[in-house]
Amino acid sequence: MTDPAEIDVTIVDGYVDEPAHFGVPPYISTYPRYTAGALVDAGVPEERITYHTIDALRDDSSRWRDVEDADLLIYVGGMTVPGKYVGGTPAEPDEVRQIAWTAEGVSMIGGPVRFGVGEANEGASETARDDLDFDFLAMADVEAAAYDLVHNGLEGFEDRYRGVPEETRWAKRGAFVVEQHPNHPEYILAELETSRGCPYRCSFCTEPMYGDPDFRPPESVVDEVAALSDHGVSDFRLGRQADILAYGGDGEKPNPDALRDLYSGIREVAPDLDTLHLDNMNPITVVKWPEKAREGIRIIAEHNTPGDTAAFGLESADPLVQEENNLNVSAEECFEAVKIVNEEAGFRPGGDPDSAPNFGDDASPRLPKLLPGINLVHGLKGERTETFEHNKAFLQRVYDEGLMLRRVNIRQVMAFEGTDMADTGAEIAKDHKQQFKQYKSEVRETIDNPMLQRVAPPGTVLPDVHLEYHEDGYTFGRQLGTYPLLVGIPGERDLGRTVDVAVTGHGYRSVSGVPYPLDLNAASMDELTEIPGIGKRTAGDIVVDRPHESVGEVSAEIDLDRFLTVGSRESAD
Repeated sequence: MTDPAEIDVTIVDGYVDEPAHFGVPPYISTYPRYTAGALVDAGVPEERITYHTIDALRDDSSRWRDVEDADLLIYVGGMTVPGKYVGGTPAEPDEVRQIAWTAEGVSMIGGPVRFGVGEANEGASETARDDLDFDFLAMADVEAAAYDLVHNGLEGFEDRYRGVPEETRWAKRGAFVVEQHPNHPEYILAELETSRGCPYRCSFCTEPMYGDPDFRPPESVVDEVAALSDHGVSDFRLGRQADILAYGGDGEKPNPDALRDLYSGIREVAPDLDTLHLDNMNPITVVKWPEKAREGIRIIAEHNTPGDTAAFGLESADPLVQEENNLNVSAEECFEAVKIVNEEAGFRPGGDPDSAPNFGDDASPRLPKLLPGINLVHGLKGERTETFEHNKAFLQRVYDEGLMLRRVNIRQVMAFEGTDMADTGAEIAKDHKQQFKQYKSEVRETIDNPMLQRVAPPGTVLPDVHLEYHEDGYTFGRQLGTYPLLVGIPGERDLGRTVDVAVTGHGYRSVSGVPYPLDLNAASMDELTEIPGIGKRTAGDIVVDRPHESVGEVSAEIDLDRFLTVGSRESAD
């Protein structure tokens, strides 16, 4: 019998992206943390557990020795709603196979990869279940499989799901593993689970495979936050659930009291947190129980941090597609839900909640507290040319009615075994691919860009933007949070640091900006010309005429106080 105290374990995180779970850096999902906690609970000492991300293996070949030498190698990963990523690159199937081939000890694979694997991590694709050459494939919870495998002397396990008591223990005991993440401690956001499963059965979604919602009590989540805080985490997202408003209830109806206990408890154990965001909110919950939903949304907006996003799974505004895919919300109902979230949480720090949604010249220069985001999926059963028009009309109506969306997520379906879309596959998505590309481009131009100008107008301040990479003479970074804005700042700056930024311009899904506040007597020409209203001639005059006594002496016609300040005269060139 293998003694758990003598086992060396390596966990490799290939990253996950599920309908209600995200783990691409700077996020860290629950999978590696809970798996580490299960191993400790089974008797494996913390110091014998090594954690690597797939990017860390790519960056340093010496880390592969930990894969090779481990008595037990556990890979967690899987993309069921893939997108485009900045902070990390999810493992491709060939890389995962290489991990299995390199491991000389017992190897196990788990996570959403169990739903299926395509040739690449992309939409408009079909998947098949594949063990990718590992000794064991965990077809239920990988953390439960890890616990049982260690208990059974590394000889096998029966697939099963863990219960809330196990999850509570493992979430706390596995918090230590975040310290081995390459982004720790400054740029890491912990995904938190409040529930799994969904009462609805949309044709393409893997979340119903977890069954009906099973909620963790508030104290279980709060204890996990406390443990993560003890290990240096200050940024959190309640992302692992199909519907945050249904938390603590019957699976569908809002329970504001449970939400209050959850959010206030998190704030109590982590009073100095930097980020508290969420992900999924079901629009049908908002319109079925509007008063309870409004109360729940107000509770969230009271405790969260600005820039939060409630992802709405509209999926399609076409009534035919809705019917054929068992989608649970109509375009009209989703519009009403968008309106309610705007009214209750579309205010900005320093702004008036009673006049929400706040935007325009008089609005406070911060992102709104909580806005809806819209998810649209293409390639579903019944999709037709009119489907694209229905979707564009819905989005245009939201904009024309003076409401705000934080972002619009448009993707093509992946067909997984076990979902209703398995029979249809990706054929519709492939047939409509060219039309999809044109439509997506139209949405970016006609909706995303003007909506972004409404949500984050020039002068909006984005605190703590983490600088990530250089491109075309700019430095790009993001805040930590749900669907953070990509920000381009002129010049090549030191990466890995944070800077406050004032927004100066807008792309389709990103913004440009300058450090905030920008010193008039020290700013570069590139920084000055980034500011709306300042061209090269004015910027040149500013530099030549330094030092300046005040911002106002530069131009009486342009409101520059949103961007500039005057530092000491000694700071002038």
